[in-house]
Amino acid sequence: MTPLLEVSRLTVRFGGLVALSEVGFAIAPGEIIGLIGPNGAGKTTLFSSLVGLNRPDAGEIRFDGSRIDGLRPHRVARLGMTKTFQNTALFPAMTLLDNVVTAAAVRLPLKEARPLARDCLEKVGLAGAADMDVDDLTFPQKALGEVARALATGPKLLLLDEVMAALTPSEMDAVVATLRALRDRDGLTLVIVEHHMRAIMRISERILVLNFGQLIASGTPQQVSTAPDVITAYLGQPDASHS
Repeated sequence: MTPLLEVSRLTVRFGGLVALSEVGFAIAPGEIIGLIGPNGAGKTTLFSSLVGLNRPDAGEIRFDGSRIDGLRPHRVARLGMTKTFQNTALFPAMTLLDNVVTAAAVRLPLKEARPLARDCLEKVGLAGAADMDVDDLTFPQKALGEVARALATGPKLLLLDEVMAALTPSEMDAVVATLRALRDRDGLTLVIVEHHMRAIMRISERILVLNFGQLIASGTPQQVSTAPDVITAYLGQPDASHS
């Protein structure tokens, strides 16, 4: 199967800091991929580079058959790849529906954007909250509102940056079920950054692991969770004096 996303030798530097070093992987249409790693591993930098917020210093990004590294974010979004933000970024002085309409209006006239926005809210189970002010939403509603707003851009591939932060285990379960339904029903491809290992292990079919800007592991949740390099990255190098 031809990859939907193919990343080759991607390198990003910020001054003397190498944030990503020759990272490479491929994602097939319809996959659910987890992206994990310790704080500062390069996860958000990778997401930002994929959607055009960072310009890579080297390497290639190909999406749906076309090379996209160097394109501006709005052009990447129109091709079908978009991301949510690490901290909920819904506009506070607006209703939930109007937030989603703003995203739909990037590609549609307003009279078409509004019904599409309602459809996106229904897909994530928030149809009943459409007219609520953002400030009155619960944490789970805000998380799913971010997903709905991203859906309104018409993505083929959605990058989710810690949408389950601050949620309880039962709330995470509900979000996981919603995300899986988006893939199963609509064929959406998902890449998910998440610190909650329980959630990421449940939803991911394959997991990529970054550490200090390098891809150190790729495999099923079981393979990754038992890989020595991954265990060391999260727990630190064992102290030889205590062995």
